[in-house]
Amino acid sequence: MGALIPRPRTEIAPGAVHVPGWLGAQRQRELVAACRSWASSPVPIRHTRLPGGGVMSVQTVCIGWHWQPYRYSRIAHDVNDQRVAPFPDWLADLGRQALIDAYQDPQAASAYDPDTALINFYEGQARMGMHQDKDERCDAPVVSLSIGDTCVFRFGNTESRNKPYTDVELESGDLFVFGGPSRFAYHGVPRVFPGTGDPITGLASGRLNLTLRMTGLADW
Repeated sequence: MGALIPRPRTEIAPGAVHVPGWLGAQRQRELVAACRSWASSPVPIRHTRLPGGGVMSVQTVCIGWHWQPYRYSRIAHDVNDQRVAPFPDWLADLGRQALIDAYQDPQAASAYDPDTALINFYEGQARMGMHQDKDERCDAPVVSLSIGDTCVFRFGNTESRNKPYTDVELESGDLFVFGGPSRFAYHGVPRVFPGTGDPITGLASGRLNLTLRMTGLADW
């Protein structure tokens, strides 16, 4: 799974960092297995319905907190009225290590305590339009992990969905972190390249993307 030509760590914008090949094959297999479990219960993976009546082409399952446009809750009232699976400590630890490695700062993760993950599965012609992650009540960084097919990740500005933006190819195992001045940048996935993933990950086809976040919400 290693690249013939090493891909360097790159700061795409202030606070936005791409770390290629951050996840090894074993960790990717572990994440795929965990995602399969979360996708089946207690709240199954689904195509999210938007307020205007449209349906997202990606399939989504959430842990820790359930996201639906445009709010979080513990109970998936729009799916099956079940409480979502808890957010595991080991995934929070992975998120903290991601911040340390992305920002190359041992102190970067000192206050980082992710409590939710949105897991998106891209299959066929699935895409993600330009959007901001702004339903959280804090501005802690978002940690994004990619497994499976390579995609074009479009990372834009904080003002609009339009240019300027930068297109980055995210391959299986890549890490992308965006925080600080780039925390509320518009971003999306205009293209996925089918058949580019390696079955060694345990994912035969498609693309998995896990985004770890701090909601800033109090439990009850």
